[in-house]
Amino acid sequence: QLQLVESGGGLVQPGGSLRLSCRASGGTFSRYPMGWFRPGLGKERELVAYISWNGGSTYYADSVKGRFTISRDNAESTVSLQMNSLEPEDTAVYYCAAKIRTAGDITDVRRYGSWGQGTQVTVSS
Repeated sequence: QLQLVESGGGLVQPGGSLRLSCRASGGTFSRYPMGWFRPGLGKERELVAYISWNGGSTYYADSVKGRFTISRDNAESTVSLQMNSLEPEDTAVYYCAAKIRTAGDITDVRRYGSWGQGTQVTVSS
């Protein structure tokens, strides 16, 4: 079973940058598309960024498009989220997850599993 551990969160000023990492173990990481999530207004986790199993396809929520970049290294079993031009509204716990159900909408949180424990990002002056 795939296990995921996030790192890289912290406190940053508005306009600053952070790079989150998610390291996988215990499974075949390269099989899975991966996503980064954060709680939405209704507190259900919402997809922030998605990357296909080989990195050939990505998706970003409108709120982060142009500021965040998702990438993966299958040799290292890691997926990263580079976050630039951070805004106070980006403050959240960020989670990585594997899309374990191949069918279905990539934004559907129910298609994901093997959730990490999350890493806190706080954007504040």
